Amino acid sequence: MATLVPPPPAAAAETIKPEKVDYMDLPCPIPYEEIHREALMSLKADYFEGMRVDFTKGLNQRFSLSHSIAMGPTELPSQSAEVIKIPTANYEFGANFIDPKLMLIGRVLTDGRVNARVKCDLSENLTMKANAQLTSEPHMSHGMFNFDYKGSDYRSQFQLGNGGLLGASYIQSVTPHLSLGGEVFWAGQHRKSGLGYAARYNTDKMVASGQIASTGMVALSYVQKVSEKVSLASDLMYNYMSRDVTASFGYDYILRQCRLRGKIDSNGCTSAFLEERLNMGLNFIISAEIDHMKKDYKFGFGLTVGE
Repeated sequence: MATLVPPPPAAAAETIKPEKVDYMDLPCPIPYEEIHREALMSLKADYFEGMRVDFTKGLNQRFSLSHSIAMGPTELPSQSAEVIKIPTANYEFGANFIDPKLMLIGRVLTDGRVNARVKCDLSENLTMKANAQLTSEPHMSHGMFNFDYKGSDYRSQFQLGNGGLLGASYIQSVTPHLSLGGEVFWAGQHRKSGLGYAARYNTDKMVASGQIASTGMVALSYVQKVSEKVSLASDLMYNYMSRDVTASFGYDYILRQCRLRGKIDSNGCTSAFLEERLNMGLNFIISAEIDHMKKDYKFGFGLTVGE
């Protein structure tokens, strides 16, 4: 009788080797000033009160004109807890020139303000940004220049503004998902200087950011991408000089025909912002913000028309 040959032992499961990180080929991080970008998209929508209509007319592929009408109350600074508002109305005329390497945007308002923005790619890695605002009120006009250099795995920025404002920032990728950075600034007009540090960790499903500055500001934010259309966000703002702290939680829901964003914060303020696409180039906007503590209720609606 032939002896039974035992079956060969099962092949050992292949060990999963961790992915090897090439520290000489790390991704380029986002700019230092945008480390909370995903959280701001959900928590800092363009809330407004009253009525707003925006119309954009494209003259060619690069040049377009815009018209904006806004009617609604404006809050006045007050020492009391009561909110003081006065009715206002503004018309804004704008001109836009958008090219792959040059962007020029200008705005003129009926209250006398003139705004201008410039973005120019000086080279493949160096970009110059400038913005300015001119007003008839004394000491309220300002201007700012930014030079942004994009390296293979880092970004650096230099800022120059009126009033003796100087600033510089640097952010470096240390792993494929983690980047660290810092900033320094000097305000010559107010004789103040400061330092800041930041960290950002991002994957395909989440983004966590933290920032601290010597001015007393601490900012933390977290965004969880539930799906391609839904994301949840939260942030914490703390000032250890004034002991003020605010936490908020929000959402960003993108549907086929609309986008809904909203938030609620630790002060009891609830906000919602809806953008509904009625037709190609025609959007309807509803904005609502309810603050029971201050007894301040803001509701607005608008239309965005563009070709």
